[in-house]
Amino acid sequence: MFNPTSITFIGYLIVMVAVGLFAWRYTKNFNDYILGGRRLGSIVTGLSVGASDMSGWLLMGLPGAVFLSGICESWIAIGLAIGTYLNWKIVASPLRVYTEVAHNALTLPDYFTHRFEDKSKLLRIISAFVILLFFAIYSASGMVASARLFEMVFDLPYSTALILGTIATLAYVFLGGFLAVSWTDTIQASMMCLALIITPLAVMWDLGGWTATINQVSQVSANHLNMLQGQTFIGVISLLAWGLGYFGQPHILVRFMAAKDAKVMPQACRISMIWLIFCLGGAVAAGFFGAAYFAAHTDVAAPVVANHERVFMVLSTTLFSPWIGGILLSAILAAVMSTLSCQLLVCSSVLTEDFYRAFIRNNASQKELVWVGRATVIGVSLVAILIALDPNNLVLSLVSYAWGGFGAAFGPAIILSLLWKKCTKNGVLCGIIVGALTVLVWHQGGWWDLYEIVPGFVFSALTIIVVSLLDPNKPSKSVSDTFDYVHEKLEEAKKLN
Repeated sequence: MFNPTSITFIGYLIVMVAVGLFAWRYTKNFNDYILGGRRLGSIVTGLSVGASDMSGWLLMGLPGAVFLSGICESWIAIGLAIGTYLNWKIVASPLRVYTEVAHNALTLPDYFTHRFEDKSKLLRIISAFVILLFFAIYSASGMVASARLFEMVFDLPYSTALILGTIATLAYVFLGGFLAVSWTDTIQASMMCLALIITPLAVMWDLGGWTATINQVSQVSANHLNMLQGQTFIGVISLLAWGLGYFGQPHILVRFMAAKDAKVMPQACRISMIWLIFCLGGAVAAGFFGAAYFAAHTDVAAPVVANHERVFMVLSTTLFSPWIGGILLSAILAAVMSTLSCQLLVCSSVLTEDFYRAFIRNNASQKELVWVGRATVIGVSLVAILIALDPNNLVLSLVSYAWGGFGAAFGPAIILSLLWKKCTKNGVLCGIIVGALTVLVWHQGGWWDLYEIVPGFVFSALTIIVVSLLDPNKPSKSVSDTFDYVHEKLEEAKKLN
């Protein structure tokens, strides 16, 4: 069980827990626990957005898909890069300013409630329910990825690996909350990027350079070099549509909310985009070159043939020394832990802020809320473990489902609530419901092989616009005045930048 690879792996886990212990000292109240006191700078904000976004699917699901089908799967990466950039440009600064102005909103349900002065609390309840529903699925994908990793490194049964992988992430989230998650995200983002640059280069070196590697890939299958191989128009649209998901991902949006102020956003955007391009390019290259490598090294190809999502893992252990391989495998765990920790924390904040404090203990002390938050992190983890118990789950399919659900339910609601003054409470409420239900129904039907986020996003946006225009309950004067104030602040921030 213990070898250089596993020892390196354990060392990485110890460092993450140590960061959690350090962050404990700075977590004084509930605001600190779930938003880090809104004091993240541009570097941490930029890298944290990237790390919380790119989960285990970046080093497992995406390389595996490219390994199996070829460069045609890179349409996902193109869509994600476009979506990330637009999310920074359209959502980041307005959401940061609005959540502070709207009674210092700490969660998305909290933001919607105060943005529209919803005294019925329906917006809070529905949006919180949607978050918990899809995060249960999303968190399960991270646990599946971490279990596969622990299974391989320590030669453990899947169920044991699942529990140990979850505990590893749970430890520092429980201790340090948002600050621990954000600081570890910065470390993890750096590891992920480095691993995804080094590994494809090592494959090319082993196969004799760029030309030799491309020739080897073409011998495996000429189709691997065709961007449109096996793709229809709807197929390409579905892959590009992954970019729509960014506008509605709570674990990414909360990073914008936690930034020091709107002025850090331009620099954070540049950092995040550079990191993203290197990571997505490296993940595609790892799968693409991996097809050539395992065709030439059939003696080590068995684990990848059995499960194509292991391509990066096997490359890491066969191309490098055990010590370096351990560091590269730790990068996979970094990708898993960075996203899973954010998801657990968002679920915890929703249960604590939007249910416990809103409906059960309105006058709860800050210390009590922090401990309730920690308890709910454990509760959410147990639910996700139950979903992840099936070892046949594929990481990319679980991520796809949850990503589509969030993008369709919250994406249009976030964009229109930030940019459209005539947007109403009832419009957003109906849009969230329609977006979520469309994804749930379309996922089961799978009509025309169209990714469910596309109809979900379109129907949700149309619902918000139509209902808002027909809604007799127009935004009150105070709601309109707040909207104007926020956009005045944004204009001031633009002039300073």
